[in-house]
Amino acid sequence: MPEPLTPAPLPCHKHATPLVRTSFSDERSWQTLLVHVGTPSEDDFLANVDIVDDVAYADCSPERIAGLTPPEKRLVVIADEHALTAPGNPLLVVRTGSVRPAELRVVTSELWSIENNLTWANMDWDEFVRAADEDGVFRGF
Repeated sequence: MPEPLTPAPLPCHKHATPLVRTSFSDERSWQTLLVHVGTPSEDDFLANVDIVDDVAYADCSPERIAGLTPPEKRLVVIADEHALTAPGNPLLVVRTGSVRPAELRVVTSELWSIENNLTWANMDWDEFVRAADEDGVFRGF
């Protein structure tokens, strides 16, 4: 029996956060999610992400994706099955570089807020966690 594919470390540019697709069940939802992520906020803010759309990452766990993230990256964003099917497309944001990666869901329209503010150290992870709704999804301040 052939061994499962071992995904390579995530490709990403120096100043961008990887957004990794791990669910390939619904192409239309994926394309819609990309439109939402690529639409600037009312104040013209936009998440700076590198789209990683490669079946080699299909069904990878958040821990596995975090382990494949370059060490200089503080975050990785995951478009998993839940992100493609739930209202608001709540992406999974994983804080990397710590002993145990921390996770938080964010609706696509607010991805810019987490990505911009954490990348540039304007805010702390815990501020977003505290602002998340009871279901664990950050929908803005």
